[in-house]
Amino acid sequence: MGRRNITHVSDFILMGLTDSEEIRLALCTLFLLIYLIAVLGNVGMILIIRLDSQLNIPMYFLLSHLSFLDLSYSSVITPKTLDNLLTSNKYISYLNCFIQMNLFIFLAATECFLLSSMAYDRYVAICNPLHYLAVMSTRRCCSILFGSYLIGFMDAFVNVLCMSRLHFCDSNVIYHFFCETPPIVALSCTDTHAIEIIISTFAGSTLLVSLIMVSASHVAILSTILKITSTSGKQKAFSTCASHLLAVIVFYGTTIFTYAKPSKSYSLGKDHVASVFYTIVIPMLNPLIYSLGNKEVKNSLRRVMQKRKGPKQLK
Repeated sequence: MGRRNITHVSDFILMGLTDSEEIRLALCTLFLLIYLIAVLGNVGMILIIRLDSQLNIPMYFLLSHLSFLDLSYSSVITPKTLDNLLTSNKYISYLNCFIQMNLFIFLAATECFLLSSMAYDRYVAICNPLHYLAVMSTRRCCSILFGSYLIGFMDAFVNVLCMSRLHFCDSNVIYHFFCETPPIVALSCTDTHAIEIIISTFAGSTLLVSLIMVSASHVAILSTILKITSTSGKQKAFSTCASHLLAVIVFYGTTIFTYAKPSKSYSLGKDHVASVFYTIVIPMLNPLIYSLGNKEVKNSLRRVMQKRKGPKQLK
């Protein structure tokens, strides 16, 4: 009866990454630098793609939305993390905690399927280049984008339904730096077995289906590349495929490490490192992996800068 009487808490306490003031200051400086690079990189990519008509192709249309997702879910997590590192106030309200958690799930699940869609885009571009624009039409791209956001919404909606059934009566201390599903489920005094199965099924299905799409696309790409006789053609195709594959491995690897195991096995050290990677580091890495090493993007940046200098010179 006592366990059922206390069914709601007004706030949670985020214990963060460390209690050491020196380490907290160092981490705060590092995370702030990473966040600023992520914001500048992703906003810059979106602006370049929008301003340069030569990047008005399916690949960069999808890439602009990847930048938007990275910018969004980094902004959902990082500012609160920086606040916790800088101040002694580690409290987060019950409502804000669940908003943060479900926004993150929505954006991360959407990114999963957007990454797999980008793998399909590269497959069409390399394996069927003559029909690329016909296959990846504006209508197809918009459908892919809508489907990605719909799947993200469904995952978040299921999480909302499951988490709303939890009761917190023993402790409100979350041993993490943001409100993530595994540590919150582990915190509950409710029997979470059925809820864990439902959440794991949906999260696992999202990861598995998108991974199958990514793997199938890259196997087909590799098969096509091996048939190319030109050395320069092989290098160009490999560089395009390798950058996407690197981003996929980092994102999916850390996500699977966190979510493909029971919440009761949640580990402070290892799970913190994995979470830092896919919430703070990856949004910074994606613009670097996909864009800053891309000749088309560099040329586009030069064209945009020249257009801005042109009118000033006339004045």
